[in-house]
Amino acid sequence: MRGVLLVVDVGNTQTHIGTFEGTTLLEHWRFATVRESTADELGAALRSLLALRGMSLEQIDASIVSSTVPQLRPEWTGMVERYLGHEMPVVGPGLRTGMPIRYDNPREIGPDRLVNAVAGYERMGGPCVVVDFGTAVTHDIVSAEGEYIGGVIFPGVEISLEALSERAAALFKIDLTPPRGPVGKSTVEAIRAGMLYGYAGMVDAIVARLRDELGPDTRTLATGGHADAIVPYCNSLSEVDDLLTLTGLRLIWERNRA
Repeated sequence: MRGVLLVVDVGNTQTHIGTFEGTTLLEHWRFATVRESTADELGAALRSLLALRGMSLEQIDASIVSSTVPQLRPEWTGMVERYLGHEMPVVGPGLRTGMPIRYDNPREIGPDRLVNAVAGYERMGGPCVVVDFGTAVTHDIVSAEGEYIGGVIFPGVEISLEALSERAAALFKIDLTPPRGPVGKSTVEAIRAGMLYGYAGMVDAIVARLRDELGPDTRTLATGGHADAIVPYCNSLSEVDDLLTLTGLRLIWERNRA
């Protein structure tokens, strides 16, 4: 096996990592993001995950990380320097993305959002909206010319469910299994209907407004942990790519090779 690229997407709730050989994704894993993790703990976790697939740290000769958790950036880069013996690029200012940024303050853009935009445009080849169903639901918008022009953010499903159970004494947190229909016949069913149909309705309304702004040919793509649960109830989304962020990290790494 030739050299392997390690890509790491550190989210507020989950961390998603993958390994590429060329453009081929060899394997990927998700685990809970622990903000107190040290470089040594991350190294031990990575070694164990690789071993499950008969791989070793020595096979990894390049890496890249995107992190929305600032305190974990130096832990990942320190782990890579200590255990893999190379410098790990961090998505952010100074790293080439190949995408012009038309944002009032580019430093405010979450790195995962920019990575998704890069991957979305590479896949769609035209104006597009990437909807990420994560801790927040984000819409990241790319123009026909391949420019990142802005986005939309609102609280994600988990945040809403937690707020509902914490603020309403008679309500409780539920899972997102499909409801029987839009009319809930029990409290659990009513909450499920509210979450799934409600979030789908919000996404559809926002995408409609964005298409008014960008043009009717604007394509959409969904990703993120809750995409599979919500997209079936959306009229504006048809494609789901759970690996989009990992692909975007690979693309950005390739654009920063010497």
